[in-house]
Amino acid sequence: MIMTRRTMLLSTTAATVSILPVWAQPADPVPIIFVHGNGDHAALWMSTLWRFESNGWPRDRLHAFNFTDPLSRSDDAVPMAGRSGTADQLRELGAVVTEVRARTGAARVALVGSSRGGYAIRNLVVEAGRGAEISHVVLCGTPNRGVFDWEANPGSEFNGRGPFLRMLNGRASDVVPGTAFLTLRSDGNDKFAQPDGRLLGRPGVPTGITSEGPGLRGATNLALGQLDHREVAFHPRAFREIYRFIAGREPARIAVTPEERVVLDGLVTGNPGGAPTNRPVSGAEIEAFRVSATTGERIGPALLKRTTAADGRWGPVTVASTDALEFVLAVAGHPVTHIYRSPFARSSAVVHLRPARPLAEADKAAGAVVQMTRPRGYFGIPRDIVLLDGQEPRDVTQGVPTDATSTVRLPASEIGRTVVGQFNEEIVVARAWPAAENRVAIAELTW
Repeated sequence: MIMTRRTMLLSTTAATVSILPVWAQPADPVPIIFVHGNGDHAALWMSTLWRFESNGWPRDRLHAFNFTDPLSRSDDAVPMAGRSGTADQLRELGAVVTEVRARTGAARVALVGSSRGGYAIRNLVVEAGRGAEISHVVLCGTPNRGVFDWEANPGSEFNGRGPFLRMLNGRASDVVPGTAFLTLRSDGNDKFAQPDGRLLGRPGVPTGITSEGPGLRGATNLALGQLDHREVAFHPRAFREIYRFIAGREPARIAVTPEERVVLDGLVTGNPGGAPTNRPVSGAEIEAFRVSATTGERIGPALLKRTTAADGRWGPVTVASTDALEFVLAVAGHPVTHIYRSPFARSSAVVHLRPARPLAEADKAAGAVVQMTRPRGYFGIPRDIVLLDGQEPRDVTQGVPTDATSTVRLPASEIGRTVVGQFNEEIVVARAWPAAENRVAIAELTW
């Protein structure tokens, strides 16, 4: 065979492709900005970032950011301390898009939003006219027709007949030319897309909303079975749809590829009065310990001891991907919070830490308070296996998943013992600390 320059190039290209891992990406895939929901923070996207990285997406082209004040106002037009309106979120998201485009040199970015985060995305792309900067939009569980459509709460941004959603939904189409739109929703298991107002404190009152509420006219709209309101953003099934919509092909893998050396960092933020904020906390004291995955007991001295500066960053700390960890967080005005985590599979700069809410009266009467929390989804009983201290929690509502936290209160005689939290196959082991010292233990699930 005579090898021409063209056939040599083709042969070389074919050989190169054959030895590349199937998850290799183009040199410069589109940057993706991940937008969290109401009361949340960027840390919820951690496992999604890991899955993208495990498919070869460069870490520096994946950006999850915090809204400063993540909770919405009662009335969008009336300022509330520590809360944000839709105009605030539009401004902050717009600034992030500008910064990421400048940093990466990309002409366009993709936006992926969970719940309320989708409102800011729609506001930016459609109403603010910045669609030319956005290649893809993925909205996960965003209540695009509202959480309710009734006369009460007329100024709420979640009211389908309120001014904000009437503006977003008032056009002939919900999308704009040149930007691809995808919505992901639950098929009836989303607490914020229910026809009855029971979960909103108004049982028997029609909400005017159905399970199809998160859909958009002109978009690709997918229902992901019985996933709950958060899972339609953070579940492996959701990742598959997000990835293939943006990348244009199936992900090579759904599972996260562990790193041997894991570097963790993040912000300390506050939870004043139980109202979460993403404002960095200065002067917070942080300790990190390696602990036994079966007993929660500390193994060796602290891996890290630090007092946060004005930027609120608590790290970095280097661990193995097999290390179960305990973070001890002391923030003025909050309980000392012992956060127990199962091993981190990969590095992350969004391991944000919030102290527990203030102790309630029932907590103060207990010897120890241990919580299990699932930030990336809700507890669904009987859908899921949910056990705290060997029992199915009584404080988790059955049926449509609505609760992400369960609490067990122990007598003083049981301070110091192991408490096991389990959600399906994930187990996090905590230790009971004395409530009399204003301490709370949290078993925080990753999956």
